[in-house]
Amino acid sequence: MKAKDFFTENQQQNIVNAISSAELNTSGEIRLHLLDSCKNDPKEEAILVFEKLGMTKTELRNGVLIYLAVADKKFAIIGDKGINEVVESNFWDSIRDEMIKHFKNNDFENGLINGILHVGEKLKKHFPYASNDENELSNDISFEN
Repeated sequence: MKAKDFFTENQQQNIVNAISSAELNTSGEIRLHLLDSCKNDPKEEAILVFEKLGMTKTELRNGVLIYLAVADKKFAIIGDKGINEVVESNFWDSIRDEMIKHFKNNDFENGLINGILHVGEKLKKHFPYASNDENELSNDISFEN
């Protein structure tokens, strides 16, 4: 399975809409990165992609990356330094667990949408949305072969 073909155009738009909606709750920036497969630890790979996408350049260092290797069904959720300095170590666990429930039923679209919306809700406490917030990172899904 190729990452670019994993979701239909409509499903991709639903996910991008969820990112836009989630970011209305927080100044945090959320990205989704899809790739075909991940040979190594997905968290370690996600960190490399996070940097490659320029996600460390947000003003408050409050970017979040959801990284999904579609063929291997491996994924990770990582946050930038600004988030990790203020949240508990298990901050992402409930979101990850909820997403896994959907993924086990091959419902990747709703798993991602629910996960993305919950990221926005959880970040609201530490990084609330402000009227002068600007979208620092693209909401579009990024792909890697």
